[in-house]
Amino acid sequence: QVQPVESGGGLVQAGGSLRLSCAASGRTFSSYAMGWFRQAPGKEREFVARISRNGGVTQYADSVKGRFTISRDNAKNTVYLQMNSLRPEDTAVYYCTGRATYGSAWSPDAMDYWGKGTLVTVSS
Repeated sequence: QVQPVESGGGLVQAGGSLRLSCAASGRTFSSYAMGWFRQAPGKEREFVARISRNGGVTQYADSVKGRFTISRDNAKNTVYLQMNSLRPEDTAVYYCTGRATYGSAWSPDAMDYWGKGTLVTVSS
């Protein structure tokens, strides 16, 4: 399993949109539920969104619900995070993560693998 690689981060003005991508190994990609966490400076890493193995089930943090959309394309071994109506408080490093089971609520210390992260900065 190759470490997932995030891309798509950058600087965007409040109210704008950004799409993050996470490319992972295709050997076992479809066997993992995937998701995104984020970590702002001086804060704990927090859950953002997750998606089941076949994309049939999704869950979002209350702070992003209605603004962010997680999706996946197993044929391309990629998971996405579409972020709309961005706010300055969304500024953080966003990490792609995977877990063999969708299970109960996710925590940062219970994931199977992590990407290195991509920085999203939202200006006011």
